Amino acid sequence: MGKKKNDLSHLTKESKAILELSDDERIIRIQADKWIGYPVAKKALARLEEHINWPSKQRMPNLLMIGPTNNGKSTIIEKFRRQYPSVEPRKSLNDVRMPIVVFQMPPDPSGTRFYSMLLKSTGAEPRVCRSAELEQAALHRLRSVKARILVIDELHNVLSGKSDVRREFLNTLRFLGNELKMPIVGVGTKDAYLAIRSDDQLENRFQPIPIPRWQEGDDLLSLLASFEAVLPLRRRSELATTEMARYIIARTEGTIGEIAMFLSMAAIEAIRIGEERMSAKVLKNTQYQSPTERRRAFERQLQVG
Repeated sequence: MGKKKNDLSHLTKESKAILELSDDERIIRIQADKWIGYPVAKKALARLEEHINWPSKQRMPNLLMIGPTNNGKSTIIEKFRRQYPSVEPRKSLNDVRMPIVVFQMPPDPSGTRFYSMLLKSTGAEPRVCRSAELEQAALHRLRSVKARILVIDELHNVLSGKSDVRREFLNTLRFLGNELKMPIVGVGTKDAYLAIRSDDQLENRFQPIPIPRWQEGDDLLSLLASFEAVLPLRRRSELATTEMARYIIARTEGTIGEIAMFLSMAAIEAIRIGEERMSAKVLKNTQYQSPTERRRAFERQLQVG
C-alpha cells in the first residue's frame, strides 16, 4: 500500500496550493497581509456599508471606530476601501472618481496641514497656501471626485495640538459635515473619543463602533482556527483550544495585530525547523516580544546609552 496522504483539511483551498511552493516562497506568503473576517470586523464593515449609500440630508450620521493600537481598525477601513475602488483618470486628474476618501490625521491638526493632506489623499497637489483657500480647494476636490464617505484615520492626533488648535479642528470637522453632507468616519484610539466628546454637537453626531481587545471565548477560538486555516503548514496545529488560546492571548496582550505577528513568526519557525505545525513548543520558542517586552527592552537600551 502507498503512503497515506497527509490530512490537509485544516487549510483553505488557497493555503493548500501554497504548500506546493518552496519553503522560502511559503515564508514570503506568510509574511504578507491577510484578511480574516471575524465577527467584530464583519459588523464594522456592515455599519460602513449602511452609510455609503445614505441619502444626503442636513444632518448626516457619522461613525467613530475606536480601539487600541494595532487592533485591526485600519485593516477594516482598507478592506472597505477596496470594495469601492477609485476609478483612475482617462485624460486628466479631473476624471478621478473616489467613492471613499481615506487620509491620516496629521500630528499637527492645524487647518492648513489638515486641508493640505486631505487634498493629497485625493491625488491633488495643493496650489495655494492660505487656510481659507485650501479649505475651498479641498471642498471642491471632494465634490469633483464624487466622494461618498470621508474617513479620517489616527483621529486621536487631534489631542497633540494646543487647546485653540484642537478647538479649530473640531469646528472644521463640524463644518465639513454640514458643508459636504456626507458621512464622516473617524478612526482612532480612545483618545479620539475623548476629543469628540469635548464637543457636545459632535458627540451627538458620531455613533461609536468599538473594536475591543480580544478575550478568551468562542470568538477567539474561531479566530485562531481561521489563522490556522490560512497559514500554510502541512500539519494541524490545534490552535483553537482553551489552553492554546489562553497562552496566545497572554503572550500578545490581546490585539489582533500582535496575534497575527506572533502566529506568523511561529508558522515561519515551524517551517524552518521542519515541525510543520505551531505546537506549544514552537510557540514557546518563537522569538516574539509583546508590546510591553519591546518597550522594556527599549527603555533598558536608553538607560545603557
